[in-house]
Amino acid sequence: MDASVGRRREALSFSPGTLALVLCLVPAVCAQLGKVRPLVFEEQLLWVSGGAGSVNTYRVPIVISTPAGSLLAFAEARKDSPSDSGAKFIAVRRSTDRGATWSPSSFIVDDGARADGLNLGAAVADRERGLVFLLYSLCFHGNGCRDTGTMVVRSGDDGLSWSRPRNITAQLGVRAFAPGPGYGIQKRLPPARGRLVVCGHGTIVGDGVFCVLSDDHGATWRSGGALKSIPYGQPKRPGDFIPDECQPFELPDGSVVVNARNQNRYHCECRMVVTSGDGCETLPLETLRFDEALVDPTVAAGALEKDGVVFFVNPADRKDRVNLTLRWSFTNGTSWEPETVRVWDGPSAYSSMTSLDRTVEDRKYVYVIYEKGHQSAYESISIAKIHLYGGL
Repeated sequence: MDASVGRRREALSFSPGTLALVLCLVPAVCAQLGKVRPLVFEEQLLWVSGGAGSVNTYRVPIVISTPAGSLLAFAEARKDSPSDSGAKFIAVRRSTDRGATWSPSSFIVDDGARADGLNLGAAVADRERGLVFLLYSLCFHGNGCRDTGTMVVRSGDDGLSWSRPRNITAQLGVRAFAPGPGYGIQKRLPPARGRLVVCGHGTIVGDGVFCVLSDDHGATWRSGGALKSIPYGQPKRPGDFIPDECQPFELPDGSVVVNARNQNRYHCECRMVVTSGDGCETLPLETLRFDEALVDPTVAAGALEKDGVVFFVNPADRKDRVNLTLRWSFTNGTSWEPETVRVWDGPSAYSSMTSLDRTVEDRKYVYVIYEKGHQSAYESISIAKIHLYGGL
């Protein structure tokens, strides 16, 4: 054989490790090879509590990507105190450059001076119609107000403007439903492709996970599957079964996983997980499991499926809201990789996640928004852009 031919063949030969590294230039292939190693790429504060202006405390952050490729971040702007009850605004900031810069904060909903105001909520994008919906509850705790209900506002211009609030309580047939907090999904796959799904929880007495559905692009909504607390509609004791704040996400087979807060620590100090195979028409009890790898201090957490990898973020502690930690799974969340990424060591509480998917570059990142502080988790709301392959 000609020596030059041999040298060319040798030059074109790759070791398995080198080949994997080359293939990882494509994020989807990298994920399939199990070569995910996240790294916090950049982070910035979006809101700071402390009584500036008309806001005492910012809480309950959520983030969503829009059909046009923008990021929308929302938070409760609690006017007078850190309390869950009380008057609030819904604050929003918008980024059109993949989270590099953000618009000034604006208030899109104002509940006035109600003793028991609004509670955020879940955002869901209809990618077929270019719409974004934001669902929230009003007077959820029932403290001295009459106009209770589940409300929805809509944006048709990528979050620049919002409709007047619309009360959909009569459509749902329930008195109290608190969406999220987090994001809703639009089913990408059968069954019920195109359906909008938002999951949340009920009151403490009548608690549980409940999903609401729209099959007409948000024009009307109806109640879907439920996983009710036990005993339902009765006072609770420590250790009772109470699924609570939750985050749904769709798997590549079209099923929907709902990852839920275990309010009274039934069975474990960890997350509850229930799976629906019918587009959240039902949440079958027989699919329920307790993910003991996901230790949790009873809090709202973030979960996301991206390119066949499931990501989960929460304060990874059995008792305290500290140590915000990102985990990932190559088995649809049935097992988790031993490596983790500590996003923040200190006090941290509610969190939410999203990602962009319009370009190859977008597929390298996820965005984690969370409550963050040094003495208290409620000092600020921060957003971290995480490079999924930055640690390779």
